[in-house]
Amino acid sequence: MASKYDLTPRIAPNLDRHLVFPLLEFLQERGLYPEEDILKAKIELLNHTNMVDYAMDIHKSLYHSDDVPQDMIDRRAEVVGRLKALEDGAAPLIGFLQNPNAVQELRADKQYNLQMLNDRYQIGPEQIDALYDYAKFQFECGNYSGAADYLYQYRALCTNSDKSLSALWGKLAAEVLMQNWDIALEELNRLKEIIDSKNFSSPLNQVQSRIWLMHWSLFIFFNHDNGRTQIIDLFNQDKYLNAIQTNAPHLLRYLATAFIVNKRRRPQFKEFIKVIQQEQYSHEDPITEFLACIYVNYDFDGAQKKMKECEEVILNDPFLGKRIEEGNFTTVPLRDEFLENARLFIFETYCCIHQRIDMGVLADKLNLNYEEAERWIVNLIRTSKLEAKIDSKLGTIIMEPSYTNVYEQLIDHTKALSTRTYKIVHQLLENAPGQTAR
Repeated sequence: MASKYDLTPRIAPNLDRHLVFPLLEFLQERGLYPEEDILKAKIELLNHTNMVDYAMDIHKSLYHSDDVPQDMIDRRAEVVGRLKALEDGAAPLIGFLQNPNAVQELRADKQYNLQMLNDRYQIGPEQIDALYDYAKFQFECGNYSGAADYLYQYRALCTNSDKSLSALWGKLAAEVLMQNWDIALEELNRLKEIIDSKNFSSPLNQVQSRIWLMHWSLFIFFNHDNGRTQIIDLFNQDKYLNAIQTNAPHLLRYLATAFIVNKRRRPQFKEFIKVIQQEQYSHEDPITEFLACIYVNYDFDGAQKKMKECEEVILNDPFLGKRIEEGNFTTVPLRDEFLENARLFIFETYCCIHQRIDMGVLADKLNLNYEEAERWIVNLIRTSKLEAKIDSKLGTIIMEPSYTNVYEQLIDHTKALSTRTYKIVHQLLENAPGQTAR
């Protein structure tokens, strides 16, 4: 089951090949596939990079031999020679950038900088392009720190918008691979701004850029402290959600997970359930199916079964299954948060449609034994505004009628209706000839 729901084959084509290595490392640790298959996949990836020493090490592990093929040895010599040539080409500009006094002469005006570099240091467009090639080559060699520095400096001087955008993608990948999550988030937001405002040659190219951006963002959102909120902010925007539904429905797993573990995003959650309803027959994933069981089909037995599958999915997902070492224990924080909130979703919905609930039946639905369920529910009643009481003799929970929920639902529906009306009117005005939408 675990490998059945592994999304790596769908995610990998939307990543820079260097970003696929952390996914393969995770799958190797979890033992989801035979060791030999993972090592072969790594070598296949490395053949298209300049990380020849790493490729040699893996070849030795795979074939249990210290000998490596001659073509690997030749490739290494070729990479070392090319690196030296690129270093020489970029040397004048690197020398300038390593001189703090000289760098102080640079201004925000790029044209001034280019003229000044040319006049005083004989550094022209050729040397600036050489810095880009050198930075890219460093990245391909696995020197992400050096690549990030040079790409940043290149973007400060470059006037070619396509190359500047390419350098920004490279900088983002380098920061992710170094696990600099704060800087990576800044680069991600910078990239999003460019993608959303840039005039692409075709709408399809813009959609593809958004899909790449969302895939790359998974590394950041499931490692950054504020990531679970930020992923909702990005993925739930109309343009991005449309891209997911039409081209990458597997990403719904991550948006659904973020909604489940994020209590503060419930207003948007109701709209998201409509997306789950639309996609429930076109895309299979235990996490989205869990939500469909509760909020679309009111199938609590199905939700209970899906909860167990969701746990397996989380443990074996490279983004969701992040492990934390605490002394002698290893925990998967997101798994624990997910299960706690999943039980809450089942409990809340089940209570909305039943006035008197048998504790034993509810314990079964929550995948808890009777005593655990009783403790969990007592604690929930204490810490929330839940209108309920427990009859210990009869082993039942009695729900108090609450009219507030009805009011809240009515207000939510009205708000949603007015928002949709505004969007329709806005689109009509935009498309009307000679009209400007305000």
